[in-house]
Amino acid sequence: MSGTLVLVRHGQSDWNLKNLFTGWKDPDLTELGIQEANTGGKALADYGIKFDVAFTSDLKRAQDTLKIILDNVGQPDLKAFRDQALNERDYGDLSGLNKDDARAKWGEEQVHIWRRSYDVPPPGGESLRDTGARVWPYYLTEILPRVLRGEKVLVAAHGNSLRSLVMVLDRLTKEQILALNLATGVPMVYKLNADSTVASKEVLGDMSGAH
Repeated sequence: MSGTLVLVRHGQSDWNLKNLFTGWKDPDLTELGIQEANTGGKALADYGIKFDVAFTSDLKRAQDTLKIILDNVGQPDLKAFRDQALNERDYGDLSGLNKDDARAKWGEEQVHIWRRSYDVPPPGGESLRDTGARVWPYYLTEILPRVLRGEKVLVAAHGNSLRSLVMVLDRLTKEQILALNLATGVPMVYKLNADSTVASKEVLGDMSGAH
């Protein structure tokens, strides 16, 4: 029997709140973000899952979300791997800019293309396809083998790195993944078949809070 893969997007960060492009910058969680991580952790505790291993990115907001969740499920000392492969999409020259200021500088249409196209990167940054190009190999070599061995694996990461995974798991088209927003702090529980396809998917919370 293969195992369980749980994906959670980090709670709201300080820069989410300020409407800034974040990318590889490293702001803290807000009070709301901490609350969202606690809510996700409690949902997993109520679900009754115990994890064998966890993965997160090289960025503090994902690491802090992971820590809060593990505290809630009673596994504060669980082994956790950190890797840049799971980092948020790199927004390049947009990083740290207010989204409204970026629109004023480059125009509404251009910023929309950078944010919502699949393969057009912002200056100096990554497209969603570029993000997937580093997330997928890491998933295939480090995460998936553990799930297929029957382990229960938790991944706390970012909107775009997780969208790359959801695209593959849910077999979404480029158009469908661009329309998908993942809510902060809401766990998605996947049970996988032995051939790595999805047997079932459960969302533990309200996805309508996506932003």
